[in-house]
Amino acid sequence: MKKLVAEFIGTLWLVLGGCGSAVLAAAFPELGIGFVGVSLAFGLTVVTMAYAIGHISGCHLNPAVSIGLWMGGRFDKKDLIPYIIAQVLGAIAGAGILYVIASGKSGFSIGGFAANGYAEHSPGGYSMVSALVTEIVMTFMFLMIILGATHSKAPKGFAGLAIGLGLVLIHLISIPVTNTSVNPARSTSQALFAGGWALSQLWLFWVAPIIGAIIAGVVYKYISPEVND
Repeated sequence: MKKLVAEFIGTLWLVLGGCGSAVLAAAFPELGIGFVGVSLAFGLTVVTMAYAIGHISGCHLNPAVSIGLWMGGRFDKKDLIPYIIAQVLGAIAGAGILYVIASGKSGFSIGGFAANGYAEHSPGGYSMVSALVTEIVMTFMFLMIILGATHSKAPKGFAGLAIGLGLVLIHLISIPVTNTSVNPARSTSQALFAGGWALSQLWLFWVAPIIGAIIAGVVYKYISPEVND
């Protein structure tokens, strides 16, 4: 239960910090942080939580990460569903807090609420195929970074930095395409509040990250199995 509480809090922070920066600060007149700022915000949520709860739950904060670690032989199958539930609930709680804050401004309109989308709901107007490929590849690379940085033979103490910076880079590449998911919990929380088109396109932001994570788990387990030799 302590691990699940940690995952709940960590995923709440990821959504509040990452999506919060997009909703509240990205386009602030003249002083907005833009794509670079939002990318940094997502990465910083992971870095901070990696050192805050990594020793408690592993700091997955993402159903795709849990699935990828399981496929890579690093995570117990019996914990998979409880982790995913805790992550989704934490993300929804984070989105709920963000909604309360954002709606306190006069003339507030929920708009896209940093939801993920493709075609006309892609920030750059990218197609469903572009979105699908982007999310699969970005999640694959994210899991490769995670599996490598947390390997028993990797330099100790630097995993949080490598993973957080990896997420920054992923956002710098893919925000224009999908608003960057690589995380079904983050996508679900924002879609629930945005509704409509966001819910109808949510399937892609579960399917693509999970595919990418599974491939990464299999590949990394093949090229660098967790053995003590």
